Amino acid sequence: MNRIERRFQDLAERNETAFIPFITAGDPTLAITGELVLEFEKAGADIIEFGVPYTDPLAGGPGNQEGAPRPLEHHLRIADILALVKTLREKTEIPILLFTYYNPVLAYGVDRLAADSKEAGVDGILCVDLPPEEAGAYEAAFGALGLSTVFLLAPTSTDDRIDLIAEHSTGFVYYVSRTGTTGERETIESSVKGMVAKIKTKTDTPVAVGFGISTPAQAREIAGYGDGVVVGSAIVRMIGELGDSPDTPAKVGAFVKSLADAAKGRA
Repeated sequence: MNRIERRFQDLAERNETAFIPFITAGDPTLAITGELVLEFEKAGADIIEFGVPYTDPLAGGPGNQEGAPRPLEHHLRIADILALVKTLREKTEIPILLFTYYNPVLAYGVDRLAADSKEAGVDGILCVDLPPEEAGAYEAAFGALGLSTVFLLAPTSTDDRIDLIAEHSTGFVYYVSRTGTTGERETIESSVKGMVAKIKTKTDTPVAVGFGISTPAQAREIAGYGDGVVVGSAIVRMIGELGDSPDTPAKVGAFVKSLADAAKGRA
């Protein structure tokens, strides 16, 4: 059992929902990313999604479209991200999930990335544009080392598709709460609750909900029926606005605390 699986198990025993913040690794700097992880853990985050910088984040809305390439201006590499995770493991055991597109995985090498991720202390990977039908070698490489491979479901997913993703996704199933790209939205789609309920009849694997969740009220709503709440765009936007200010970790951490508290019924 890896850290992601153990965290969900511990939360289920306490009848709590996981709060999962997303950040782009290296945005605004790798050092600040490390500080953000520690601040988020203090704020109540349960799992960290580390976005691997990428030039063409097709699933990202405006905030993530701007945030995903920023670290590449400093020539950030996957190896640098893994080195940060290894350093963080001296200070924290919070579960860390790589969030990426397949091109960086392919360029790095699937087997090499799995081995290096395990050695660094990464707990799983979510590859946005890799469907399970084409992920045999990828699943085998990461699964053999006990790392979670998370796959996506969407409002348009058929029953057969739900069955397939439920069979292949480990750690948790990521339910995309809306069609289209990521981004802050004023309301949660009315269909989300029913779809999460349907997915949960197909699998005992936890179901986390993301895309469009950006306020404490929305986090509280999702926590009423999801096993996890993912917030990304609102956090990435705030990081982009604050930049490399010395106050960035504390200010973003305070925002994350408001979301985590809401997801866990503390506010």
